[in-house]
Amino acid sequence: MTSAAGASGIAMPLIIETLLVKYGHRTTLQAVAIAMIILTGPLIPFLKGRLPPSQSSTVARRNWSFARRPLFFVYCIANLAQGLGFVFPSLFLPSYATSIGLSARKGALLLALMSFAQLLGQSAFGILSDKFGLNPLLIISTLVGAVAAFTSWGFANALAPLIVFALFFGFFTYGFCSLQARMGMAVSEEPTAALATFGIFVFCQGVGNVLVGPLSAALLSNQVERGRYGVWRYKSMIIFTGTCTLMSAASVVVWLLRPRRFFMA
Repeated sequence: MTSAAGASGIAMPLIIETLLVKYGHRTTLQAVAIAMIILTGPLIPFLKGRLPPSQSSTVARRNWSFARRPLFFVYCIANLAQGLGFVFPSLFLPSYATSIGLSARKGALLLALMSFAQLLGQSAFGILSDKFGLNPLLIISTLVGAVAAFTSWGFANALAPLIVFALFFGFFTYGFCSLQARMGMAVSEEPTAALATFGIFVFCQGVGNVLVGPLSAALLSNQVERGRYGVWRYKSMIIFTGTCTLMSAASVVVWLLRPRRFFMA
């Protein structure tokens, strides 16, 4: 499902950028809203649950014992930290591109490339999570994303490094999202509890997403200086993005290196 969102994101940035240039913000937003209603509304009645309706009226009580496990809180911290950082590129990459002299079309192209990488990354990490350990995948996805932000984005003064950043950040950091269900299974093997933990992890990540607005106002500078890190205007935002993503990886690393005699899973 999440990788399908990446598939639609490949074309949408280019389409919306064309509409903005030709018709302006107001008409474009109205067109997008109407298109969403027309394209998705008729499909809602066809959505069905994965499990058939129960023939029994007895509702099983959910086991909340996972909330007493330290690993549950480790994953909550990892999702919150990751959520604080990973939305900024998709929002500000086009404006960063124009700040270094690239066209709006190339800014939209960067978003399309990031969505393409998201499609591949979420599919790949979903498959890998069935074959390899969860924690190494979590560390790799966030660590590579942090390095990409600190280097390819921070020092970018041309299109090429931004393309590298869009592909690496999109593949690895968005691949993190496809591991949330596996985190729930790692915390609890009971099906209803695993579903609850998945919802909590998505909520933690969403809290970080909601804070993007006020945080961006505090992190953005009014001054643009080409040739400096993050063209100066985006310096604090890039450092914040990389640091939060790095903190997500660090939370899992600290858990793996914990003294096991004091903390059990």
